[in-house]
Amino acid sequence: MEDIQEQLAELRRRIARIDRKYAAPTSAQRPALVPVPPPSHRCGQFIEELMSGEVVRTGWGEHFETEKLWEPHRRHGSVGISDLADLPDDLLDSLSAGAIARACPGRWAFLDTETTGLAGGTGTYAFLIGVGSIDRGGFRLRQFFMRDYGEEASLLARLSEHLAQFDVLITYNGKAYDQPLLETRFRMARSNHPFDRLEHLDLLFGARRLWKLRLESCRLVELEHQILGVERQGDLPGAMIPYYYFDYLRTQQAIRLVPIFHHNAMDILSLACLTAIVPLAFRAPERAVFRHGADLIGLARWLLQSERPEEALRLFRRAVDLGLPDDLLFKTLFEMATMEKRLGRQEQALAAFADLAETRNPYRARAFEEMAKHYEHQKRDYATALEMTRSGLALSETPQMRRREERLSARIARRGGRMRS
Repeated sequence: MEDIQEQLAELRRRIARIDRKYAAPTSAQRPALVPVPPPSHRCGQFIEELMSGEVVRTGWGEHFETEKLWEPHRRHGSVGISDLADLPDDLLDSLSAGAIARACPGRWAFLDTETTGLAGGTGTYAFLIGVGSIDRGGFRLRQFFMRDYGEEASLLARLSEHLAQFDVLITYNGKAYDQPLLETRFRMARSNHPFDRLEHLDLLFGARRLWKLRLESCRLVELEHQILGVERQGDLPGAMIPYYYFDYLRTQQAIRLVPIFHHNAMDILSLACLTAIVPLAFRAPERAVFRHGADLIGLARWLLQSERPEEALRLFRRAVDLGLPDDLLFKTLFEMATMEKRLGRQEQALAAFADLAETRNPYRARAFEEMAKHYEHQKRDYATALEMTRSGLALSETPQMRRREERLSARIARRGGRMRS
């Protein structure tokens, strides 16, 4: 974060120097002008001279487009580009809760935007929009770029035309940011947006469920490093992108745009490769291959919410076998014991709660409470239930446990009185 702030501060200083340099210079202090070489020797003066691509003319004006291809023999970390074309048609079914039952990978569009701000709203523009797709030639990326604000309508028209060949939109945090922003831009341009006909899978939700318990952050670049095994070199931080674009608009030096195009390309390629990993875990949870137990916990909890408790319990056991940090371990053991109880396996539940009650952990008092309930209601062993209750109270006093102690004490006293009479 400090590095980003330092870069932002440096960029602001550069912009301030540019403003001062061109602010009404006197004859005694003329601004230092950089000689402009002939067009054939310019370095990055215009985007169409610097990057392969073309200026596209539409009925709404012009904009710039470029295309990049990753061939099938190449890899992006742990995922081969050729693997993407072989993904099953029903891969997205489970993660999308049945909304995308079947869709050929060639009909998926991987979308990401680079914008003039992170807050959204009508004043935020998507100046660069990348759309990746899978075909037998590899992974293909088309990037739509507006060289100035006046090119937005042309860019949006071509984007809508390009998306017409796809059935599924895949993004990372796109439901909260990219799609609403683009819908706003289409409305501002008085055009119909293309998103109503596209099923939208936001991969962020599945990724968070799998990795939020282990990773400090589930940002795309973090998953790229931790999950795919890719570490970007010299990448432009996302927070800096608007400033680089503003600097380009001010100077018209397209060399400033190269890191933005690269950042966008890497985001979309990583998104596609993570799509080969995340939905697959939800499609076949019991065959999911993870090296960390924490990664299985989120998947098990998803199964539990999906009313698949037996599968969830098996994943919890696998997670424990792989190893968990203590705080997550004890919580998982308590969840497993509770699941055994709900499944009607009282003896297994009792044994699990007893194991938790033997060691110091945050769930020890609750384990004693569950054992007290078992002995009171299942065994009718009120003396043992009272003993478990008092053991729990010694660790954590709650009104419920105090009432249980009073009730059990009174019941035992009444029984003792009847026996004496």
